[in-house]
Amino acid sequence: MAQPISTSVVREAKLFRNNRSQAVRIPAEFEFSGSRVLIHKEGDKLIIEPEPRANLVDILKALTPLDPDDDFPDNLDATLLPLKDIDL
Repeated sequence: MAQPISTSVVREAKLFRNNRSQAVRIPAEFEFSGSRVLIHKEGDKLIIEPEPRANLVDILKALTPLDPDDDFPDNLDATLLPLKDIDL
């Protein structure tokens, strides 16, 4: 049997069926944050890794420009409460 490449702790995990999919119960010490992961195979190995977090540049690139023909209110400030004076 080949030795694990990683120096991390190796644990056994349970496989089970979830409807028509096979699932693996991940032990608490290997828990991922978030709700999604990326999964791929390398030979006989199944690699599960956290989904990369989108950075601000990628988020801004994905935005679509506003349509200048859209009807926007002329004076948005009219709906705001008046400013309060602040003594420093």
